Amino acid sequence: MTKRNQPKYGKIIDAAVVVIAEHGFERAQISKIAKQAGVADGTIYLYFKNKEDLLLSLFREKMGQFIESIENEIAGKTRVRDRLFTLIDMHFRQLAADYSLAIVTQLELRQSNKGLRAKIGEVLKRYLKLIDDILVEGMDQGVFDADLDVRLARQMIFGTLDETVTNWVLNEGKYDLAALSADVNRLLIRGLSGGNC
Repeated sequence: MTKRNQPKYGKIIDAAVVVIAEHGFERAQISKIAKQAGVADGTIYLYFKNKEDLLLSLFREKMGQFIESIENEIAGKTRVRDRLFTLIDMHFRQLAADYSLAIVTQLELRQSNKGLRAKIGEVLKRYLKLIDDILVEGMDQGVFDADLDVRLARQMIFGTLDETVTNWVLNEGKYDLAALSADVNRLLIRGLSGGNC
């Protein structure tokens, strides 16, 4: 059994999400994470090299689950509009369901060092490809503008979702994030279709 498949690994990841969200990455001591996970301080180092490795592993694990669930939901949709809506809705619903994870992804990861941010960018590539696939499919089907710059459109979609969630986090989750899905989808579809929707 690999370290990632051991129960303590998952408990430490989940504990790190809670502690980092509550105290911030800089003040999230290994001892606090260990206490939250119900393990000895030294146990953390059996699974992770240091706190940065734990943060990156946390993002890799949680983002992997996040993307996989979106991929599974999208696979059942045939229309591009439905696929884009599903991506938006799942993005919002998953983060709304785990406010601590939303704090970590929207606030704490942005404050990490340049090297760590580059590694986080590598993890995001799978998600960005998912957006690219929807865009290309929409162009092929004539739903989106045939002259669409896929890279720019992807940045627009991801940036819109990211900023919407960040604003929700900064407002302490006081409103229904998932309720924004339809409006965000409508705005993006209109922009991507070049006014031909």
